[in-house]
Amino acid sequence: MLGAALAALGGQTMAQTAERPLRPEPAPVQASDRPVVPPTAQPERIILNLTADPAHEMAVTWRTAPGAVGFVEYAEAQDGPDFIQQAVRVSAVTDDATITVREAPEFRAAYHSTVLKGLKPETVYAYRVGDGALWSEWLQFRTAATTAEPFTFLYMGDMQNNILSEASRTMRMAFRKAGDAAFVIHAGDLINRHDSDNEWGEWFAAGGFLYAQTPQMPTPGNHEYGRGPVLNPQWRRQYTLPETGPAGVEKLKETAWTVDYQGLRLISVDAPLFHGDEAMRAEMVRWLDGLLANNPNRWTALFLHFPLFSIDPDRDNARVRDALKPLIDRYGVDLVLQAHDHGYARGAIGAGPMGNSGPDHPSDQGSTYVVSVAGPKMYPVADLGWATRSASRTQTFQTLEVSPDAVTYRAFTATGRELDAFRLTKGADGLARIDTLPAAD
Repeated sequence: MLGAALAALGGQTMAQTAERPLRPEPAPVQASDRPVVPPTAQPERIILNLTADPAHEMAVTWRTAPGAVGFVEYAEAQDGPDFIQQAVRVSAVTDDATITVREAPEFRAAYHSTVLKGLKPETVYAYRVGDGALWSEWLQFRTAATTAEPFTFLYMGDMQNNILSEASRTMRMAFRKAGDAAFVIHAGDLINRHDSDNEWGEWFAAGGFLYAQTPQMPTPGNHEYGRGPVLNPQWRRQYTLPETGPAGVEKLKETAWTVDYQGLRLISVDAPLFHGDEAMRAEMVRWLDGLLANNPNRWTALFLHFPLFSIDPDRDNARVRDALKPLIDRYGVDLVLQAHDHGYARGAIGAGPMGNSGPDHPSDQGSTYVVSVAGPKMYPVADLGWATRSASRTQTFQTLEVSPDAVTYRAFTATGRELDAFRLTKGADGLARIDTLPAAD
């Protein structure tokens, strides 16, 4: 009797536990609770970003202790070491900054950046950064082609929490699957506390030298903003992103931007300002209307932090959806890549005004919407009529293989297991068709 009662109680307890998320909010010691680590004379946090001309330019950014100057030496890479003899040295722009971070009221660092120009398309370059005496190792990157050649890029949702200890494995597995990726997009909430230099340090450590060899292309999430909303001052200091957003709008500089890359038009929308600032929303809508109406590229991917159709039943981004969806529908945007909801969902949604729940069934036509999360923080995932595939409590990364004929998308878990896959093709009418592929378990 007692054994039966205990078994029944145990079964009831397990059932109750399974009905709710096991760990909705990761709660280890936060990086921002530790003393700040000052930068040294040795270059650190080296990162590449694409510019508006990825076939002929590359942006390089890093930081050191305050008071240092910055240089980049670069040359066309060769199979042996003789490229060093042809290296050219250029000066960087240095911002010797004092800023308030969560860990210290007056944090000092020198942020260095430059755009290497006049590069050859489809060419591997070696480069290093330093002050003329102390240098980084030699690193390499490849410039884009000037035509619509096939390429692969990676897409990551929120890393945000436990970045180095747990989110890093997702990023590193992504590079094991697609080490030749042309670039990586991050759909916001890279860190948790916008003003934590230690959390930014964990984000850079999670990618390490990979960030210095493969361009990283982030869009801001709500956790990159403080109250106001005001963008954290480290954003524009540690990235050199394309200044291709709405002309003359300082608030959107390097947060709303676009790059054309080998047949793909990639567009970053500043979701926090789109949601919370009516004037900035109007600026971005006008800008997007022009970008989408005059688009010579075969494919278009729009990415932002707040999903138009939330997969968390307690969220709804109505202002984002109501303003963006008419543009997505009118111009046939192929992919809408999102984050924020800490779960996974993917499905095509057709034209027309809709509520947060979207249509009640998946489609094989229309724009494809994706939500994903790379880090360990998890939220509930609703019963989604529009989703062809969804998953809860699953860290993922996505690879997108782009060619003139098709876009092949694959979502993988942090262990490298394939979770979802589909292919986009277009007919003469320009409408995308979606074919779900069998996942390679």
